[in-house]
Amino acid sequence: VQLVESGGGLVQPGGSLRLSCAASGFTFSSYAMSWYRQAPGKERELVAAILSAGGPTNYADSMKGRFTISRDNAMNTVYLQMNSLKPEDTAVYYCHARHLFDGNNYWGQGTQVTVSS
Repeated sequence: VQLVESGGGLVQPGGSLRLSCAASGFTFSSYAMSWYRQAPGKERELVAAILSAGGPTNYADSMKGRFTISRDNAMNTVYLQMNSLKPEDTAVYYCHARHLFDGNNYWGQGTQVTVSS
């Protein structure tokens, strides 16, 4: 089982990034997919989640209207489009998969997002 995140990096405030998480080794369509993030000295927090292709979706309040989660079940990939980035969005972003029925779950290794001028 693998969840491999990509797309992180350094971006200026107000900029955009698109994170990708490529999944392998499990039946992707049977899993709810989520993005979490963890900033230095803080607990890991939910960013966004998507139940299946086309939704429904769920977002943390501070990300609503700026971030969009989507998934492509044919490509076994989940995305996080992040717009209007703020310095407080700086964190390691993790991909998470949770089976819809038995709760089995997996984590990716994370990708660093740094928002700074």
